[in-house]
Amino acid sequence: MYTENIIAIAKRENNTKRKFLVVNKEQGKHVPVSPDRPLRMFSALADLTAERYKGERLLLIGFAETATAIGEALAVQLNADYMQTTREHIPDVDYLYFSESHSHAAQQKVVKNDLDLVIDRIDRIVFVEDEVTTGNTIGKIVRLIRQTYGRKLNFSAVSLLNGMDEEALERYRKEQIELAYLVKTDHGGYAEAAEKYKGDGTYHECMDAEREKCPVLCDVNAEKIKEFKVSGYINARRLHRGREYQSACQALWQTLEDKIPFGKGRDILVLGTEEFMYAPLYAAERIREMGNRVKFHATTRSPIMVSGEPEYPLHERYELASFYDRERATYVYDLDVYDLVLIITDAEREELPAECSLSLKGEELPAECNLSLEGEELPAECNLSLEREELSVKCNLGEAEENVPIKRGLGAGAASLCSALCSCGNGEIYLVRWCKD
Repeated sequence: MYTENIIAIAKRENNTKRKFLVVNKEQGKHVPVSPDRPLRMFSALADLTAERYKGERLLLIGFAETATAIGEALAVQLNADYMQTTREHIPDVDYLYFSESHSHAAQQKVVKNDLDLVIDRIDRIVFVEDEVTTGNTIGKIVRLIRQTYGRKLNFSAVSLLNGMDEEALERYRKEQIELAYLVKTDHGGYAEAAEKYKGDGTYHECMDAEREKCPVLCDVNAEKIKEFKVSGYINARRLHRGREYQSACQALWQTLEDKIPFGKGRDILVLGTEEFMYAPLYAAERIREMGNRVKFHATTRSPIMVSGEPEYPLHERYELASFYDRERATYVYDLDVYDLVLIITDAEREELPAECSLSLKGEELPAECNLSLEGEELPAECNLSLEREELSVKCNLGEAEENVPIKRGLGAGAASLCSALCSCGNGEIYLVRWCKD
């Protein structure tokens, strides 16, 4: 049985609409946690959902970004139809747009084309959240779907936490939106509690100006980063069945197990990226079952204050470039040193710009080595060969010539995250991109 002991109150940065953030210490989003703990909690919510809606044909919709792994875990256990809301761009689709007004990134959307496909074969849409505070956001999308499709559908909201007051609960009863949750919370004193924290934790910026201009690995030894792709990806933002996704995760894991020497008895960190969490969480649990001590969490769009008080949930913050948009800031909290770090993302590889002043282990190449990668002539001083993912550069560096491998085009997001990890002392880092082909 879960209680309010699983939560801690944090302070949002520059958010006047809702100053506090309820941090679930068991969820594996902001706080590093052993992967079996969130999976057990998600399974308990799946059991509750299955019991409540036995015999009904369900479409589960997980909310980005913090509830995507919860929703997928429920879909897997129930083998239900599933899709998630998103803030990312999906080409060649139509959307239903709605807003999450209290959020740092207010606009949300869901793929209408997929709703069109499934709407006539379901009895109920179940929205899956980590925490429902007022219920306003879910109410908006329920009204939008009713208006768009004009047919009678049942709606529910299931969540790990529910903090709705009596007025909000009465509104849901009138709108016929059912609720199910693991823990009832009372938000009465949360804003005041958040204000008491000093916000005097440690802050790091890993989006320096040079990296914004040139998304390559500037101050990290390229040999520390082992990057590869794995095919078989299913985009959780699009309609699919839960067990279909689980099968894809199993195939992903088999490849990871073959390629990465996880060993046994090691301290290992697995990181997801923003909305993409269930597949990395699944892999983290498999690594733990091998006999390793594993922590899991993910990067996030949420700018949360960090503070030095022992009871405060987050103490150190790294500001990064996003894997999905190099102009967007994302964050990761409370990194540590591990024997091995595994980053799993569904972000596509960012291409190196046509002209980019490369640097080697923090040192700038001479001006005559300003390399161009779009077929332009290179200076005579630079001999460039491009094989797969590596650049081999031979430059006249004064008295001696050197051949130096340069990691090409990790992307601003990967470079900034790897820089943060290396600054903590991590020396063995794997970056895995899950892709369709």
